[in-house]
Amino acid sequence: MDSAARRSGGDLFESLYRVIMRRNSIYVTFVIAGAFLGERAVDYGVHKLWEYNNVRKRYEDISVLGTKQSEE
Repeated sequence: MDSAARRSGGDLFESLYRVIMRRNSIYVTFVIAGAFLGERAVDYGVHKLWEYNNVRKRYEDISVLGTKQSEE
C-alpha cells in the first residue's frame, strides 16, 4: 500500500514534468512567468514589511511636516 501511494505521488510529479518539459516553448514560458510572478510576490512582501516596520515614521504619516509654524 505504501508503494502504491508513493507511486501515485510520483505519477503526479512525473505528469507535471512531462507537461512542462515536453516542449521548449512551454518550459521557457513557465520559467519567465514564474520569475515574473515570483518577483511580484517578493516585491509585495518586502513593501508590506517595510510599511509595517515604519508605521508613523513615513513622510505621509507626520501631519506637521511641511507646514511652517508662525512666529508670535
